Amino acid sequence: MFNPARLSLARRRRKLTKKSLAEALQLDQKTIVRWERGEVEPLPENTRALSKVLDFPEKFFEGSDIDEFLTEAASFRSLSTMPARDRDAALAAGALAFILSDWVDTLFTLPVHDLLDLKEDVDPEAGAKYLRQKWSLGERPVRNMVHLLETKGVRIFSLAENTRTVDAFSLWRRDIPYVFLNTTKTAERSRFDAAHELGHLIVHRHGGPHGRVAEEQANQFASAFLMPEAQVRATLPRVCSLNEIVQGKKFWGVSVSALNYRLHKLNITTEWQYRTFCIQIMQRYAQSEPFGQKRERSAIWEKVFTSLWSDRITKHSIAETLALPVAEIETLVFGLTNMQSIDGQGAGGGKSRAKLRLVRFGD
Repeated sequence: MFNPARLSLARRRRKLTKKSLAEALQLDQKTIVRWERGEVEPLPENTRALSKVLDFPEKFFEGSDIDEFLTEAASFRSLSTMPARDRDAALAAGALAFILSDWVDTLFTLPVHDLLDLKEDVDPEAGAKYLRQKWSLGERPVRNMVHLLETKGVRIFSLAENTRTVDAFSLWRRDIPYVFLNTTKTAERSRFDAAHELGHLIVHRHGGPHGRVAEEQANQFASAFLMPEAQVRATLPRVCSLNEIVQGKKFWGVSVSALNYRLHKLNITTEWQYRTFCIQIMQRYAQSEPFGQKRERSAIWEKVFTSLWSDRITKHSIAETLALPVAEIETLVFGLTNMQSIDGQGAGGGKSRAKLRLVRFGD
């Protein structure tokens, strides 16, 4: 049976309106409306045309309902200024990630989440300290945010949304925390986004403020988590030049702007210094980040696809099983479906950099 909800999702993933899809198919817009309402079922030739235009397998439109979520359930940084098509495309990518995640859960046992449950009104800075204590991180820098979150049971998926309006978003689903990171951002920005979304998952799990207030709280959490106050004060008790900040940002793995902001919030630099450094950062580093880091990627998905590849389960067979485009799966898992590309080695040849225990059912 043709599933109208899947048509709607595929259309939104491609950032098409009903009108633009109708024009691409040379049909009346009312026809698309009837299809998505389930009032009329497309003919086989219509389904083939939809598959071609939307670049989704024909079988995708015949599947069961997909677990989607409301916009309010996900944390978006600039929801008020975000174009609806960008928001809907990102949310559609999240729904496709659920299909892949649920399938992987039938084959593997992934880590259970070990996040704090801040039910009380806890200050974000304090929440970051509590979580560092819980995870025994001390004051040392977090070397890899993606790997750390994965060891703590957070499902990390990648996005390749070519837009400035979608940085990242997160949500809880079936007691599993999900984080989606846009890989078109700098590596430093992506690390901060991961910490920012961790803040949402912990501070706002049970509701609370929304909009700008919630985003400011998540930023406070991320700053405190990535740049602990005691360590910052010990390392940079005073700052006289931008070069000191540039050198410091390498230590914490953050952007020069993020460290500049943190120093100001801790009153290590004055308002005048902060604004002066902001101007200098814009003049010198507006187009690129100094001492740019290597982008972090998933260790969980590397392990999963290495294991599948050892059984000759390819990305194409996975895509066929799930009735998803190969490109969509690649986009969601940091491009790790092609195991030959991992660290320049063949399948199974690379060593995972995170201490993760991945149990496959039947082993």
